[in-house]
Amino acid sequence: MAINRVAILGRGAVGLLYGTIAEKNLGPGAVEFVMDDVRYARHAGEMPTVNGEPCRVPTIPASEATPVDLVILAIKAPGLPVALDTMERLVGPRTAVASLINGVTSEERVAERFGWERTVLSVAQGMDAVFLGTDMTYTHPGEVRLGPAPGTAPGVVDAVADLYERAGIPHVVEADIRRRMWVKLMLNVGINQTCMVYGGTYGSASEPGSEQNRCFVAAMREALAVARAEGVDVTEADLAQMARLIASLDPAGMPSMAQDRLNQKPTEVEEFAGTICRLAGRHGLLVPTNQWLYQRIRELENGFAAKGTHREIV
Repeated sequence: MAINRVAILGRGAVGLLYGTIAEKNLGPGAVEFVMDDVRYARHAGEMPTVNGEPCRVPTIPASEATPVDLVILAIKAPGLPVALDTMERLVGPRTAVASLINGVTSEERVAERFGWERTVLSVAQGMDAVFLGTDMTYTHPGEVRLGPAPGTAPGVVDAVADLYERAGIPHVVEADIRRRMWVKLMLNVGINQTCMVYGGTYGSASEPGSEQNRCFVAAMREALAVARAEGVDVTEADLAQMARLIASLDPAGMPSMAQDRLNQKPTEVEEFAGTICRLAGRHGLLVPTNQWLYQRIRELENGFAAKGTHREIV
């Protein structure tokens, strides 16, 4: 199976990051953004930039889409129901699907609609992309970690990895992708939610002894405990590695949920604290930091809605 045509759903930070990298290496016609028709009409005429350069990847409405070799989901989790409908025009008998949506549940929802055979488990990590307005900037492209689900057909992961190689997208094929996804969830539970609630940055969340750093680490440690209760071998060494990763990023940079606060958009709190609190209840674990973060983030989101500034999900 050779992958030559790629459709990306989600023209936010992650989609723009990997879409523009792929376009530079694969050439015109290989990559396109696809939007549902309502969103496409709303964004008509917009020209996003990446590190100051206009994005050259074309955007088409779903009504004009045809099946491709690979669909990459680079949306926010709340937008998945609409994205699944959009994918109906893109997924053919041999189309592979790779979700870069945060959390550990999106692939299950994709497979419910399109089957596990061509669904690849994956996670994007380590990038420092910031997307405000129509301008995206980054210095670290991060990498995609990927691997098969139990039901993924042989050769599908290799085909996706080959596409990433040709596209210049940094990637690693994982022997235990589920564990890697939980490590990333642990990181997101800490850094995304802390920076959203405090209006913080990578630098402020990494400052030793600060309230933000305490919250960042405490939220991660609760996620670690839940992962282990779920049978996933996440360790303190993983937690320390993730903390070092954040400390290595641009201190003025910020994760996606902090950007959601600035853009006053719905967040992925349900995928983060929502998942941790739900699973903690199943295992009889206490997760007070995540319970507080969940409540506080919902309060902030409700404030956006009350002011009439709640914006759409990209």
